[in-house]
Amino acid sequence: MKTLGYYNGKIGEIDELSIPMNDRVHWFGDGVYDAGPCRHYHIFAIDEHIDRFFNSAALMDIKMPVTKAELKDLLTGLVKKLDDGDQFVYYQVTRGGYDNRLHTFDETIPANLWVMLTPAKASDGKTPIHCITEPDTRFYHCNVKTLNLLPSVMAAQHAKRAGCVETILYRKNMGNRVTECAHSNCHIIQDGKLFTAPTDELILPGIARAHLIRMCKKLGYGVSETPYDLDTLRKADEILITSSSKLCMHCDVLDGEKVGGKAPEMLEDLRSHLIEEFLEATE
Repeated sequence: MKTLGYYNGKIGEIDELSIPMNDRVHWFGDGVYDAGPCRHYHIFAIDEHIDRFFNSAALMDIKMPVTKAELKDLLTGLVKKLDDGDQFVYYQVTRGGYDNRLHTFDETIPANLWVMLTPAKASDGKTPIHCITEPDTRFYHCNVKTLNLLPSVMAAQHAKRAGCVETILYRKNMGNRVTECAHSNCHIIQDGKLFTAPTDELILPGIARAHLIRMCKKLGYGVSETPYDLDTLRKADEILITSSSKLCMHCDVLDGEKVGGKAPEMLEDLRSHLIEEFLEATE
């Protein structure tokens, strides 16, 4: 198969599957998701992703239709059905099916399980990216990987229109505190240390973020999980962008101005070790 779609046990090419109109995803975007890279048919950091997936569901009172072990077995089996072993593995649960559009829900109804697999290769992070900034207008469940992504969709589109890869978000009502990006986490290097926003309700606790923090500590770099503002971002020695499929990118142009480039040795030390970790885990 070139692509794979899965919905409550039904399997086929993604564009061949259909979803019932009474799935609450159509009405409310009512669900949570997770995703990550697969190389050589090995899903990277699968246990970490599944743990976060189940935590997102629990925070939204979604009744999971499978156990963690069952989902892991399902995903590791499904990826083997594709022709290409390098894939992007996406999965979500939506809050059951109902005959009418009520905002309330029956807490006993199990969720609908979706899986979508597409060929993709993880970025090695060598090429710097351009970014823009804009105010963060999202709601206060950013720590939950929900399907309600319209603000992120618009922020990503604004970056695309500007010829950039990402939009870095900040909260105007909190002293221009930098939170994260449209679909990535954001970090800075300053004076030989990594600074990253704390995992509160304003950011997603990224898996790649966790790997970056662990790698810093392994290599002897200090880590501070404290808020920083837009001015600090612009003046940082380096700006790092991480996500599950782009493990360690760096920004060299922000809002049309050159940034970073002041700690290339530390940046390359982190990038090369993180990519090495990924390649060894998926060999």
